[in-house]
Amino acid sequence: MVIKDTGIGGKEVMLTDLDHYMKDLGFTRGAWDYRHATYDHKILDKGNTYYLRIEANVTEGKLEDPHAVLKLEEPYMGKHLFPHGLDYDSPIPDSVVQSAKRKLQVLNEKLSAY
Repeated sequence: MVIKDTGIGGKEVMLTDLDHYMKDLGFTRGAWDYRHATYDHKILDKGNTYYLRIEANVTEGKLEDPHAVLKLEEPYMGKHLFPHGLDYDSPIPDSVVQSAKRKLQVLNEKLSAY
């Protein structure tokens, strides 16, 4: 499930600042290589686990460089599948979507002040 109209997709930010904002908001940087990073925020609801995910692609520098510039993609969500993986087509409860949108609003505010 892609979450549109957040104002986040297309924004560019320096890696150091992005890592700081994401950590403050409870995101972890998981999968990454020298040109790409994925940030995940875990949301628990009634025994199910959902992940709010934001991908970022390097537009300047390399990912290990704190001054690298990353361009953010549109956020999306998926339901965790055991033992691993995400189902992006599974219905997501409205309360989980609203929680994700609040988190994205705060992130957008931080990025807009950047």
